[in-house]
Amino acid sequence: MKMKLKFFTIVLLVGSYLTFAQEETSEVILQEFKAQVINAQTEEALESVHVVNLNQVIGTITDTEGQFTIQAAVNDTLYFSYLGFKSQKIRVTNDMFKFMDTKIALTELAYALEEVIVRPYQLTGYLEIDVKNLPINTSYQYSISGLSKSYEAGSKNPSAVTKVLGAILNPADLLRNLFGKKPNQMRKLRLIKEDDEIRDLLASKFDRETLTELLQLEKVDIEDILSNCNFSKSFIRTANDLQILDAISSCYEEYKVLNRKS
Repeated sequence: MKMKLKFFTIVLLVGSYLTFAQEETSEVILQEFKAQVINAQTEEALESVHVVNLNQVIGTITDTEGQFTIQAAVNDTLYFSYLGFKSQKIRVTNDMFKFMDTKIALTELAYALEEVIVRPYQLTGYLEIDVKNLPINTSYQYSISGLSKSYEAGSKNPSAVTKVLGAILNPADLLRNLFGKKPNQMRKLRLIKEDDEIRDLLASKFDRETLTELLQLEKVDIEDILSNCNFSKSFIRTANDLQILDAISSCYEEYKVLNRKS
């Protein structure tokens, strides 16, 4: 009986040690990662390239020599963005920390300016005539007591208010499903909002590319979230990525409050 008890105790100790060792091994070790960003065609250093660690949700920019330093762990993904160049992602490896002479080359984009239509509505300069020519926004705003902002509900009809109330108060609506699919990514919202470099990058972006990388959401998911939070199609189409981020964040905060109440 004593032998069995000793054997059982040893098994428990070994199991505890292995569990502790696994926890220690799985702990993320952050180090200073240094590299240089260059033009792939000319090999010239690129200044003011935005560098974002997608795993740690921190950002920085390159200096006049194209150099940057950022906190990272092995297997973290770094995202590089620069106006006129193709965005790029790289995975950090052990060798990159060892040799400290990593160069990241960005490829320049070939693009052409589209024709700009200055007067799409054939304005004349006379207020009485131009007012009649401009399109009218038929979306109506509805305010609900206790909530900080109004909501658009499409055309003015008897079901419009019902649509707003249903979208906000129904605990099983699409909004819950979308947020529930990506809980870890939604937790990144707070971290993103706290990093000035990432916010500056998003303020200059309109293509949702950086947001989809940071939140690991598809572009259509972002549009669905904002639509179900009753943001207008015009806002979703024209806002910069920082405005979209703040809109998703405010929507998510309201969702959490209403979810607790339900």
